[in-house]
Amino acid sequence: MIEPTHPRLSIVRQCDLLGLARASYYHRPEPESDENLRLMRVIDETYLAYPVFGSRQMTRWLRRQGYPVNRKRIRRLMLQMGLEAIYQKPNTSRKHPQNPVYRYLLRRLRVERPNQVWAADITYLPIQGGFIYLCAVIDWHSRAVLAWELSNTLDAGFCARAAARAIAEHGLPEIFNTDQGCQFTSAEFTQPLLARGIKISMDGRGRALDNVFIERLWRTVKYDEVYLKSYRSQIEAHTNLDAFFRFYNERRPHSAFGDAEPLTPMEVYRRDPAFALSA
Repeated sequence: MIEPTHPRLSIVRQCDLLGLARASYYHRPEPESDENLRLMRVIDETYLAYPVFGSRQMTRWLRRQGYPVNRKRIRRLMLQMGLEAIYQKPNTSRKHPQNPVYRYLLRRLRVERPNQVWAADITYLPIQGGFIYLCAVIDWHSRAVLAWELSNTLDAGFCARAAARAIAEHGLPEIFNTDQGCQFTSAEFTQPLLARGIKISMDGRGRALDNVFIERLWRTVKYDEVYLKSYRSQIEAHTNLDAFFRFYNERRPHSAFGDAEPLTPMEVYRRDPAFALSA
């Protein structure tokens, strides 16, 4: 973890070495009560199992489990966690006047090679005494996690850093798909992509199937890593997730590729003859 009184390394240098934004270190969000933190953990686990639950249905479900909650409280916590129900409906969401929303480009598209389509998303992670957010960039063809970042705020910066790292290390995708969250519609995120000629695709708001592969990744991360441990800090979460994503990419065969030749995501990403760095 960060040592403010380290004799040789400044806070800035320690943040750089850990891949932690200085803003994340200095920012101290208003803490939630222990009761609300426990409730958020239950909401997160329930949402993974039933992502169609909005605040109304989540409230009903929690009451049946013995939690004396009201919808206003659950709606606030779900908003804090970045959760909304996913279901099939016409896109009637209001667009931010300064942040354009791009049309969804993946419908009926055959994704057949690495770097054809990347996707990014954000999820909530519990830590002792609070919570943080994880943004990951994946390659749709191989399911490889190309880059990821942690933050204790839902700002656009850590999403933009994850995208920049993925491009620096793996080249340029043809299409970059996200949801319509303000982090991804912001100029900080979209302008570097557009400047490189990358097509931007955005899910229809609330559509369950538009970013299905990254939703499956969140289940894997949480059930195979996060819920088995209790991170004491963002630094500890970073260390453990770094080891997990290395295992996920390099050593864990992915079920999507079948049993005849069990392959890891990075084996699929690197073996395809169409793969080539284009940065």
